[in-house]
Amino acid sequence: MQPAGKRVLSGIQPSGTLHLGNYFGAIQQHIELQATHDCFFFIANYHTLTTLQDAKRLRQLTFDVAADYLALGLDPNRALIFRQTDVPEVCELAWILSTVTGMGLLERAHSYKDKVARGIHASMGLFSYPILMAADILIYGSDLVPVGRDQVQHIEMTQDMAQSFNAAFGTTLLKRPEPRLNASPVVPGVDGQKMSKSYGNTIDIFGDSKDMKKRIMSIKTDSLGVEEPKDPDKCNVFALLKLLASPAETAEWAERYRKGGVGYGEAKKRLHELYEAFFGAKREARAGWAARTGEVEDILATGGRKARAVARELMEKIRDAAGLQTAKQ
Repeated sequence: MQPAGKRVLSGIQPSGTLHLGNYFGAIQQHIELQATHDCFFFIANYHTLTTLQDAKRLRQLTFDVAADYLALGLDPNRALIFRQTDVPEVCELAWILSTVTGMGLLERAHSYKDKVARGIHASMGLFSYPILMAADILIYGSDLVPVGRDQVQHIEMTQDMAQSFNAAFGTTLLKRPEPRLNASPVVPGVDGQKMSKSYGNTIDIFGDSKDMKKRIMSIKTDSLGVEEPKDPDKCNVFALLKLLASPAETAEWAERYRKGGVGYGEAKKRLHELYEAFFGAKREARAGWAARTGEVEDILATGGRKARAVARELMEKIRDAAGLQTAKQ
């Protein structure tokens, strides 16, 4: 049985191997929320087409995201996990929203500008991405959308689109969603920038231990010597370490940094130990899910059917409000 709390909606793109930024920025919060809220988590494979046009790889990455979530503790009896493509009504609603959304709203999207600046092809799909995202949120009557601060604008755009539709058709069908801000700070990659697949600076959640140790040991630091005092708040290693260490251990490391006498190599070694203690223990579970492809498919299909039932019910009312008629099935 799913909890009776507010409905939470979140999606994750299957555009690459999941990493610590994905975990501490989203997945950890998702796993916690399933105990207290009515959670809908979808694998955003429609969205991924804006940056990945490789059918075989997209299918594999979609499966991988599902297996990762299950290994990390998502319980399909408490939360829905499903493919975006199992609910085609989101595309229908996206078109309807596009007819009441001004281009100026989309042109102000920070995410679009940032991606184009990084060299991603400026396709119509990338430009209209916020409309499909709004449809994803609104089609299930979502109350809360967990996001980082850099995604709040998309929720505000969704609110605008819901208001525009309701005003245009004299209805209150589309519920106003609210962002649920994640308390976690930006997770730095090995180069000090935000950890991101597109930057190639990630530490994978289920990476090989030896490979991940090499990445951790390569984390960019300043040139201060072992005996020199260091500012923990300006250290990429410490920023990652405190996500995995206990509060007491974090405080101890911070004090040692400020006093001097600790080298970055020692801190990196401890970071790898903490990484292994936390994620290494889950590798066996991940391997188990990887071998049970049929069970993973059943979980996704069941989640998709339940999510689509919710979407269909609202979609019928949206069509009626807009004067759209379809033949009875």
